Amino acid sequence: MTGVGENQLISIQPDELKFLFELEKQSYCDLKVANKTEHYVAFKVKTTSPKKYFVRPNTGVIQPWDSCIIRVTLQAQREYPPDMQCKDKFLLQSTIVPPHTDVDELPQDTFTKDSGKTLTECKLKVSYISPSTTQRSSESGATNGDGNGSETISTIQRLKEERDAAVKQTQQLQHELEVAKRRRNQRNSDGLSLKLAALVGLIGLIIGFILKLTLASPT
Repeated sequence: MTGVGENQLISIQPDELKFLFELEKQSYCDLKVANKTEHYVAFKVKTTSPKKYFVRPNTGVIQPWDSCIIRVTLQAQREYPPDMQCKDKFLLQSTIVPPHTDVDELPQDTFTKDSGKTLTECKLKVSYISPSTTQRSSESGATNGDGNGSETISTIQRLKEERDAAVKQTQQLQHELEVAKRRRNQRNSDGLSLKLAALVGLIGLIIGFILKLTLASPT
């Protein structure tokens, strides 16, 4: 196991996951994972609290000297953690795979430790940022002439914008799903109406034919 944020195969930025924590609101943090080798490298992200976080992609293959972005979303929480301290951790495993390997082609034991495979691991800590606390800190820094005050405000604003974008994306996906369901139900309803109309028409023709035969019969 190697140091935080870096190992022999990949580098990870940032080396700590920071989330703007507000009740009933999602927040996310992007990780940039770069392949530092001339080989194809597969990675897998694990966490100690899988129900709290949504990771996409959680598994992938990075081409030589290339990079990718992993988005980690903190699901909306109903209560604050004690003292705003987070004990959650993430583990990013990586290993060399054959050239041109696709993520769907990875064997199930790709990230299983054994003697014949080089598997490197990186641990990432998680921290929560309280908007009120950071705002007070930034105001204090600005009052004391600390140049870090404006940087903290900028970080808070960026985290809020990213959180709002994630919420908007989730709402849009939910809306598209509802529209798709309504269209499917409408198609099923239209098909049923056509069948019913055809059946009524057929019954009308049969009744008309019977009446015609009855009237044409000699009394």
